[in-house]
Amino acid sequence: MQAYPKRLQPCALGHRIVHGGPALREHQKITPRVLEQLQAASHFAPLHVPAALALIREAQHFFPNIPQFACFDTVFHRTLPEAAARFPLPEKFWRSGVRRYGFHGLSCESILHTLGAPLPARLIVAHLGNGASITAIANGSSVDTTMGLTPTGGIIMGSRSGDLDPGVLLNILRANGNNVAELEDLLDRHSGLLGISGISGDMRQLHQAGGNPRARLALEMFARSAKKAIAGFVAVLGGLELLVFTGGIGEHDAAVRAEICQGLQCFGLHLESQGNQRHLQNISGAQSQVQVRIVPSEEEIQIARHSYRLLSA
Repeated sequence: MQAYPKRLQPCALGHRIVHGGPALREHQKITPRVLEQLQAASHFAPLHVPAALALIREAQHFFPNIPQFACFDTVFHRTLPEAAARFPLPEKFWRSGVRRYGFHGLSCESILHTLGAPLPARLIVAHLGNGASITAIANGSSVDTTMGLTPTGGIIMGSRSGDLDPGVLLNILRANGNNVAELEDLLDRHSGLLGISGISGDMRQLHQAGGNPRARLALEMFARSAKKAIAGFVAVLGGLELLVFTGGIGEHDAAVRAEICQGLQCFGLHLESQGNQRHLQNISGAQSQVQVRIVPSEEEIQIARHSYRLLSA
């Protein structure tokens, strides 16, 4: 990082924080106490929080007098009902903060801002990238989402496993002698599309290796996991008015969008093939009872909005 001339220095800096743990559930100014709490919550998102902390400390070094704000992906999902947020575990775990937090909240917030009022009463956001999640939104509030306690859960991702039978984890630990750190590394860095294909967690490379049966299987499993989540959330919402695709894959991969939507016709959802191939904003067919749109995720702009609000306050 280089020092900036005074006239170009920002009035505030905003940071995307994936997980603040149970103690940090509001967008807020970064203080020494907040940094301590973030450090204590690092194990909730080991791929993300340590890197975010390093960036915050670097930014504080170069901009010591500039207020800095932490904007959390989990804040949007505070509205999850207990039936969605709670895991089927004894009460003591719920009280200790073991719950579904949900992620990609800043992305969802930016989508709602782009859509503007009036929002559809029943909306699903499919944020599909190297990290991927599906969120059910009723009247502007998150009511269910695929990611859980950590960003490792939910649908299949680039190198993250998504949801697994707990018995799989126990079997791996018993059969392979893994410790917790090795298991964490396996689930976060060597699973998902990468683990299935043995080639890459990058969807573009899997398309290029289309003749490889393991690459084809990875693509099929990814679309199936997303499709199952969307269909389940249609039932949670009691119907669907709008399906939004966002994120690197969601915005740019027509083949994956088409594969996910194949089978959702039973809900009255139909894609317009040419519009989907051209990545148009509205890709639903004329006969579709559900609107299907591509909306770019603008997490950075959403962080700027929150930082400006907090600075003004």
